[in-house]
Amino acid sequence: MYEKKPMKIENKSMDIIDTVMGDVNFSEDELLVVKRMIHTTGDFEYRKIIEFQNNFIKIAKEAFKNGVSLYTDTKMAYQGINKPALEKSNSTVRFFIDDEDVREKAKEKETTRSACAIEKAVDKGIEGFVIGNAPTALFRLLELVQEGKANPKFIIGVPVGFVGAAESKELLRTFDIPGISTIGTKGGSNVAASIVNALLYMVVDR
Repeated sequence: MYEKKPMKIENKSMDIIDTVMGDVNFSEDELLVVKRMIHTTGDFEYRKIIEFQNNFIKIAKEAFKNGVSLYTDTKMAYQGINKPALEKSNSTVRFFIDDEDVREKAKEKETTRSACAIEKAVDKGIEGFVIGNAPTALFRLLELVQEGKANPKFIIGVPVGFVGAAESKELLRTFDIPGISTIGTKGGSNVAASIVNALLYMVVDR
């Protein structure tokens, strides 16, 4: 026999995660986010590599309470965000990575579609950015902030990989922007979505 009820499985998982959280120092809300990231990845190391900055959780929760427009860099992250919870918060999420105009612009500029999709998101007035895959997306967003062309309410910056991922997150941590990031190469679209979901579950009923 094995457990089949989703909430019982999740609750038992969270109980297991609790057994290893005694060696870290997070606020109550931060702990909810960290546990959701560990639950999603099955990786206890996350509790050691997560950085919160500039009142990220407080600002993000306020944004969700009032309804916020989100952009994410991948369809995978888009799919992983809990849509009923998002709808309850009167928030929206979009991704532009597959748009034809983004493809053409990337080809013309000889850069990544992820960077060009960020430009499109900024042009459309997106408020919150959820980046789990592409370091070039995070780098370009921060360039636009430096140029005075973007003013995000918050950034979830957890791109994964070996080329630019760690560096882009290090750069994020130098900005006076509410954000969350991971130290090093770890991250991903599933991690980015888990952070959004953790925030949503603090604000709306599941």
